[in-house]
Amino acid sequence: MKLINCLLIWCWALIGIAQSVEYTAADSIRIEQLLKQAQREKPENVMMYFGKQFLGVPYVGHTLEEGDKEHLIINTRGLDCTTFVENVLALYLCYHAKASSFQAFCDQLRTIRYRGGKLTDYTSRLHYFTWWGEDNEKMGLVKAVDTGNFPFTATQRLNINYMTTHPTAYKHLKANPQFVKVIAAQEKASNGKTYRYIPKALLNRSEQELSCIHTGDIVSLITKKAGLDTSHVGIAVWQKGKLHLMHASSLNMKVILDPTTFYDYGQRQTSMLGIRVYRPIGGQQP
Repeated sequence: MKLINCLLIWCWALIGIAQSVEYTAADSIRIEQLLKQAQREKPENVMMYFGKQFLGVPYVGHTLEEGDKEHLIINTRGLDCTTFVENVLALYLCYHAKASSFQAFCDQLRTIRYRGGKLTDYTSRLHYFTWWGEDNEKMGLVKAVDTGNFPFTATQRLNINYMTTHPTAYKHLKANPQFVKVIAAQEKASNGKTYRYIPKALLNRSEQELSCIHTGDIVSLITKKAGLDTSHVGIAVWQKGKLHLMHASSLNMKVILDPTTFYDYGQRQTSMLGIRVYRPIGGQQP
């Protein structure tokens, strides 16, 4: 009887683990192949290398909203702008830690995506990209780039409340009204903070003038839309002296290295004010 009970507990433990991470066999196979291939090739720019591996992957929104409870979702088959950046950064961190297992990738992705690297419930996810940047900087995985002068000539004063003023737009907030109060407190704790950014009008400057931006840096697009801090994220790429954006594009419905310059892209985005820059610097195990 004791043996049967132990086996049942063991089985339920395995089921719990399986339910805590959602992925397909294709996802795990692809991740391990990418990591092993990169270790063999030893790319000069790891972020650029891994970003290119996702070119052409379909744009799919709301991939993290599956299920009734928050859990780690791995989906390399459909990406939005944030999950594209997160997957690339997780691969980057695994590469530098010389870790090539799918489990290591899951651990890195969980660390990147959740406050303090701990997944508890929906409120532990780093929903606003300012939170994402600050939390990952605290953990030593990225560094916010700000020269203190040109080209960081503009300042954003944070006033985020979009999630809590539009709770019905979010599946988990609609189903769990108690989460609204928690996220409202998190928003309030951030509001009033100021951050310097590069105005979009300066993105047509030369590579020398914008030398603070490196190929492989993560860039967040600052927005003037009420209640939000950023509207989009991607990876900076220099090509022939011009700055471009690698990103999961909702317009093109796939991951692309935008053929238009970042400056021209920004001119079409009427709500975009400029960009903040984050440099991957980690490589240690979470």
